[in-house]
Amino acid sequence: MSDNCFLQALDQRHSVPSLQLGEPAPDPATQLRMLQSAVRVPDHGKMVPFRFLRLQGEARHALGEFLAQRSRQRDPNASEAAVEKDRQRFSHAPLIITVIARLQDNPKVPPQEQLLTAGCVCFALLQAAQGCGFGAQWLTAWMANDPEVARHLGLADNERIVGFIHLGTPKIAVPDRDRPDPASLLQDWQP
Repeated sequence: MSDNCFLQALDQRHSVPSLQLGEPAPDPATQLRMLQSAVRVPDHGKMVPFRFLRLQGEARHALGEFLAQRSRQRDPNASEAAVEKDRQRFSHAPLIITVIARLQDNPKVPPQEQLLTAGCVCFALLQAAQGCGFGAQWLTAWMANDPEVARHLGLADNERIVGFIHLGTPKIAVPDRDRPDPASLLQDWQP
């Protein structure tokens, strides 16, 4: 079996730490092109159980200020370093696409499947970014699961943050890391 260029692209996929992502970000046309690829995911029932929220420019810093305040509310004893880390979380990469799962009632498609579809969108967006020559990192942390952050970002009660996809131009060449051996993970089921 010979590798084709699509498999080679998958084999070369890697994350670029958000601290190492700078300008330029993908322009609006490239963003839409990347999202066009990212939405081509398995979607049982054609429910489109996801949407996007773009964070760029001053909006990133405003969210950082909110996160610093929220960090103090969550833990009044948090260190200054921890609060500052939360303040700066969205200040590095010039663009963040927030992938939001929209969980809908459907007797044939349980919420878990809808979440997995939104997760596939995150991964596809990482691949699309790299294919367009940009770096990306999928991050969550506590703010992805915090109800006050969700309210601040305008999420509905049935919505969940699946990932913050940080996008930009890599400042460094990121070395590859060790990957698991798929043969060691594969088992045959025997009845």
